[in-house]
Amino acid sequence: MQAIVCIKQVPDTTEVKIDPEKGTLIREGVPSIINPFDTYAIEEALRLREKFGGKVTVITMGPPQALSALKEAVAMGADEAILLSDQAFAGADTWATSYTLAAAIRKIGSFDLIFCGRQAIDGDTGQVGPGVATQLQINQLTYVCRISNLDFDQKKIEVERLVEEGKEVVQSSLPCLITVVKDINQPRYPTILGIRRSQKIQIPVWTANDLEVNRDYLGLNGSPTRVVKIETPPPRQGKGQIIQAESIEQQVAILAEKLIAEKIIV
Repeated sequence: MQAIVCIKQVPDTTEVKIDPEKGTLIREGVPSIINPFDTYAIEEALRLREKFGGKVTVITMGPPQALSALKEAVAMGADEAILLSDQAFAGADTWATSYTLAAAIRKIGSFDLIFCGRQAIDGDTGQVGPGVATQLQINQLTYVCRISNLDFDQKKIEVERLVEEGKEVVQSSLPCLITVVKDINQPRYPTILGIRRSQKIQIPVWTANDLEVNRDYLGLNGSPTRVVKIETPPPRQGKGQIIQAESIEQQVAILAEKLIAEKIIV
């Protein structure tokens, strides 16, 4: 089995700041982590490698500091890691990111499965995984909570997907791309041996010159979507009323009368 996991390094904070001129995230000086959903993608790839054998390659696109995320993935057990880092990639939206990741996957070569987290916690779009599948013209299985059957000889996979009504069972041919949800597994902690290996491993850095790409499709200039305006919504001007009564029962009765009068309840 040849598995590729696409991960993203995201800010480890809810106080995400945006450059008002470029409309992009400001990452400098902000502690970063592997996108939590992506750790489940790494874990599922590792479990399948342990079951079927093969190799797990983790890739990410980002600034040089994203090497730390790749080293953490190696510490968890990934065999290889690749960083896509070039000023030409900066400011990419989901389409340009998908285009660049797909180009890197083509350079890697043959694969059976591509794993992604269902979405990143900074952008929350959930578009990059499906975008990569579209660029590579392969099937995509999203919101996967369980891989129920996998046959590499027949090149078939069967999974369970989380949907609003519950779960659905879907089959696909291989190769394909899978986005996973938290229900699929429990990510492992890095081992001591894994940490030692991650400190020694030399992770290659690929730039735009290493990929077969159209530079007009890269980074901010190649992004068809832009943030044109950023503003903080005004705070809600809420008001409340304390109901005075001799008992809780009387307070509840008065509250019910007010709600009925306002037609909030009937």
